[in-house]
Amino acid sequence: MGNSTTKDRSIPQTIQPAKESSQLATFAAGCFWSVELVYQRKDGVLQTQVGYAGGNKENPSYEEVCSGSTGHAEAVRLEYDPAVISYQDLLKIFWNKHNPTQGNRQGNDVGTQYRSVIFYHNDEQKTLAEQSRAERQKSYDTQITTQIAPAGVWYPAENYHQGYLEKGGQCAAKGCDDAILCYGY
Repeated sequence: MGNSTTKDRSIPQTIQPAKESSQLATFAAGCFWSVELVYQRKDGVLQTQVGYAGGNKENPSYEEVCSGSTGHAEAVRLEYDPAVISYQDLLKIFWNKHNPTQGNRQGNDVGTQYRSVIFYHNDEQKTLAEQSRAERQKSYDTQITTQIAPAGVWYPAENYHQGYLEKGGQCAAKGCDDAILCYGY
């Protein structure tokens, strides 16, 4: 029997659309734990998975990504039903979740892995992402640093990161609007 404090470092299978009509979306907006939870709570989001995107090393570990040497961002890939929640609505959630002008950081989390990126899965998502960034820029005096890039290769994070805040007791129920707390703040 394993120690209950041992982290499950196994890697889950990459999420695939469970429904023919569903689509994938991928967002990086700082620490992936809170980004995942905000999307888990939304009607129309069918499943979420935290992982690593936009880097140059195959199968990176969390520690490697945190070192800044792999080029990956901590990100959330989600499957959603566009008949229930639109990609535009997912973009609004993304913009409202973080400060897109902070560059390679979010709050106290500093490093390239915390950069803001919209990883698009098709040309329509790319166009909508570019339009939403231009519109959002109007509400900032400083330049938005959010990148828009092809989704590319996805590497799921270790199992202990999946649903991390929910495992810690935070509500992931659809419609929940409790404050999301990372690191106790």
